[in-house]
Amino acid sequence: MSSTASGKNDTWRNWGGNVVSRPAREVTPASVEELAAAVRQAAEDGLTVKPVGTGHSFTSIAATDGVLIRPQLLTGIRRIDRDAMTVTVEAGTPLKRLNVALAREGLSLTNMGDIMEQTVSGATSTGTHGTGRDSASIAAQIKGLELVTADGSVLTCSEKENPEVFAAARIGLGALGIVTAITFAVEPVFLLTAREEPMPFERVLAEFDALWAENEHFEFYWFPHTGSTNTKRNNRSAGPEKPVGQVAGWFEDEFLSNGVFQVAQWVGRAVPATVPTIARVSSRALSARTYTDIPYKVYTSPRRVRFTEMEYAVPREALTETLRELKAMVDRSDLRVSFPVEVRTAPADDITLSTASGRDSAYVAVHMFKGTPYQAYFTAAERIFTAHEGRPHWGKVHTRDAEYFAGVYPRFGEFTALRDRLDPDRRFQNDYLRRVLGS
Repeated sequence: MSSTASGKNDTWRNWGGNVVSRPAREVTPASVEELAAAVRQAAEDGLTVKPVGTGHSFTSIAATDGVLIRPQLLTGIRRIDRDAMTVTVEAGTPLKRLNVALAREGLSLTNMGDIMEQTVSGATSTGTHGTGRDSASIAAQIKGLELVTADGSVLTCSEKENPEVFAAARIGLGALGIVTAITFAVEPVFLLTAREEPMPFERVLAEFDALWAENEHFEFYWFPHTGSTNTKRNNRSAGPEKPVGQVAGWFEDEFLSNGVFQVAQWVGRAVPATVPTIARVSSRALSARTYTDIPYKVYTSPRRVRFTEMEYAVPREALTETLRELKAMVDRSDLRVSFPVEVRTAPADDITLSTASGRDSAYVAVHMFKGTPYQAYFTAAERIFTAHEGRPHWGKVHTRDAEYFAGVYPRFGEFTALRDRLDPDRRFQNDYLRRVLGS
């Protein structure tokens, strides 16, 4: 992932390998007090500060030439409140560890993204989400936050306490302060039945509204250069548990989705002309299957093949048109796209800079294998997304700036005004925030 040494001028790289930075120093605080002291010290030294989780963002949102804060000692569950049905967790806790610990306690988050390598604060600060008709992003499940602000003070916020900070800081982009703890709403652990099956592209689009309305969690993957998709519906189930068998699970999730897929990506990168054929074979390789398990085992899957990604949220009613334009663009271009396009949804939420803020949204994610030139494809895709007033995922590749965001986020000025108040000296500034929020 990245170096853990605290010597001077270690190079930091993100997971996708497309962002590199050289912080002046690294600090690994063991307590909130130590973190606050590190922020005050940075101010004395005239340095900016950035916490960095697992580096799963494809943007340079975590890059800094100042003080890099590593949160790995700020991990674990602080408390579980069974009356309020909440769990308070330290910011550096990986989602994977949270999910396993909650399951042991007979609890679960309502919804989650499709990977769980990220820290809870990194995932929520960038707006990580899964798919859901009624349940929204991970950040939308936050009930309280603890934040170290630019002057080194510790701020707690919720709907009742500092509500204007709470409205923004759940997806705060690292611009308002450093999140040190998060309180999530949880519920008793439940079972989900997943039904995965191939479906023609045109049929998914024709029936999309019904598929969305009839399922708690609907998503699909379209394989460019083909008319094929793989659909996945997750719905609550009374049981019994019927997990994917070990052999079948290894074959489909490891061998096909990671092993063979990795080899196919290598071949496609070396010989782009083979990509459409590989896509046709890939789209047929995954057969229909149904299984029932606890939430994190259904929502998430391992992702070992490295890639670069762009994802935009468009208004849900604009999804089918957006996808038809994307397919037409790929079909008439000489692009060779070896990674499926992922489509998910989220209901409107009330978080200031959430990609689903104030509008029911559909997410379209385009990927390219690590090391394959992605600019031409992403530029063409982005042109389509922005024509539909798309909002890019804060942790994925995009070229938008503050002027664009002021147009697609009605409450954008609310966020920047709060930032002026909480971080007037721009202690948490970096090049990315300068571009997306203005200076």
